[in-house]
Amino acid sequence: METLLATGAPGHRRPAPAPRDPEAAPAAANGAQVLIDTLIALGVDTVFGYPGGAVLPLYDALFDRPRLRHILVRHEQAAVHAAQGYARSTGRPGVVFVTSGPGMSNTTTGLLDALCDSTPIVCISGQVATSAIGTDAFQECDALGISRPVTRWNAQVRDVNLLEATLRKGFAIACGGRPGPVLIDVPKDVQQQFPSRAAPTRAWTPPPTPRLPTESLKSAARLIQAAKRPVLYGGGGLVNSGPAACEAFTALARRTHMPCTLTLMGLGAFPASDPQWLGMLGMHGTLEANLAMHGADLVVCVGARFDDRVTGRTDRFCPSAKFIHIDIDPTSINKVVRADAALVGDCHALLEALLAALPPDAGAGRRLAPWWSRIAGWRNEASLAFDDTPGVIAPQALVRRLGAALEGRDAIVSTDVGQHQMWAAQHLAFDAPRRWLTSGGAGTMGYGLPAAIGAQAAHPGRLVVCFSGDASIQMNIQELATAVQHRTPVKVVLSNNGYMGMVRQWQQLNHGGRYSHSYTDALPDFVMVARGFGWQARRVDRRDELDDALRECLASPGPFFLDARVAAEENCLPMIPAGCGHDEMLLPRGRTWPLPSRADAGMLRPS
Repeated sequence: METLLATGAPGHRRPAPAPRDPEAAPAAANGAQVLIDTLIALGVDTVFGYPGGAVLPLYDALFDRPRLRHILVRHEQAAVHAAQGYARSTGRPGVVFVTSGPGMSNTTTGLLDALCDSTPIVCISGQVATSAIGTDAFQECDALGISRPVTRWNAQVRDVNLLEATLRKGFAIACGGRPGPVLIDVPKDVQQQFPSRAAPTRAWTPPPTPRLPTESLKSAARLIQAAKRPVLYGGGGLVNSGPAACEAFTALARRTHMPCTLTLMGLGAFPASDPQWLGMLGMHGTLEANLAMHGADLVVCVGARFDDRVTGRTDRFCPSAKFIHIDIDPTSINKVVRADAALVGDCHALLEALLAALPPDAGAGRRLAPWWSRIAGWRNEASLAFDDTPGVIAPQALVRRLGAALEGRDAIVSTDVGQHQMWAAQHLAFDAPRRWLTSGGAGTMGYGLPAAIGAQAAHPGRLVVCFSGDASIQMNIQELATAVQHRTPVKVVLSNNGYMGMVRQWQQLNHGGRYSHSYTDALPDFVMVARGFGWQARRVDRRDELDDALRECLASPGPFFLDARVAAEENCLPMIPAGCGHDEMLLPRGRTWPLPSRADAGMLRPS
């Protein structure tokens, strides 16, 4: 009778090992073992994946390697999202193992998300044997053709002697420059082959670090010193560059006294508690952030790409402003707006160089005093106000109370996509980077739960919360099982309004209130579903019970699912309607901007 022993890693059981001959020579490493050894040498400690026939040699090599933790997900898309949560919360690349055919093709949504949000991911897919490629073999697919549009680089390894070099190149590309996903496809027979020590390897040299653009730095410093209405605008590139880049960004804001705003992906790069913080800008940004951008005479953009959700109508975007654009990706420069000073390179190095080119203060506080007075007037409009009534739970109140419960706990928060995501971005306050995980460019429903699991795997002692909506959570709800198996005590706080909330909002505003297929008439009992997966769970639908429910949720030693029933048809405001500029906004409580008494020849001013 076979004896099975637990290894200590959930989901991994092995037979009792046969006695090892101490005199026997170590077995030669095949391709799969070379792959595992290379990952460990590159500093990888966690892999997210799902096994299958074409990748079984790799999983066999993983069988007794305690230095490499494997998180068994329930769907390959979720494997990539979990790797994204790991990567965005640590700054290290996330690694994924999947099999061929549907295993690989299921990763494409996650790879697209990682590409759009510049997240370093290395996805290793199994493939049918080289002799079967092109024969329509079982579970064969064109992995390179499928993944090419959603990766920075991809490759198929048909020579085991090139496997290590290909892996090292893939990691360098995923993490170098503007980060992003790569896919390396490894046929099954290559995983089983033994490399020849005499075989040549193909070296890869990364591109050289660009020199500091001295003249552009001088030009940028002159523009900053001359500006009377500047705005400092940062994005996800700051977070990708690392905490030191965020510190340099903050130092630039304080040196120059510029008001500061961030994109959705940049939240946390500048402290939300700082008095120079204007809030997020863009479609659902604050009034003060958007009007400051509209009235600016200089915009200093760092690590952002002028996304359409930020710019709104581009022919009315920052009509009086000059632009300084700092970005590691040269293709982002002049793509949407023309830069008056372009600085291409790593954010940290360029921000430090720009600080060195600027004199200390030089009267910036006095020069910008009228500009700050105008901003104070816009702040007084309280564009994030909402009605927090004693009865029903307003979704904004849910976020605010969650934020209060998280205060001082250095928590990591992931979200899915929709109204709840925008409310979280508006009302949660992050004072440091890598605490905020969300899907920006691709807007992927189903991102939040696996991303939270990935972040929790990377930070087992931290509090990790997934804030989701009732439509989004169902996209990858099977990952509740992953959290239980791998003992990741994530918390899900569900903003449950029974609708695809943002779809319903757009249907109300743009389609005459015809709610075509945006209401879910057969929602599951989320508490019963979560308990069925082994989670603790609770439902709350009364405002006066909300704080107690949040305390119970966050204090739970294991995974906890809180289903909060919120007001069904609340709209996410403020909002820049489609086709409008930053000076045209829908505000809470039925207001619009500009207000009749607040417009003066196109230039906005406070009362």
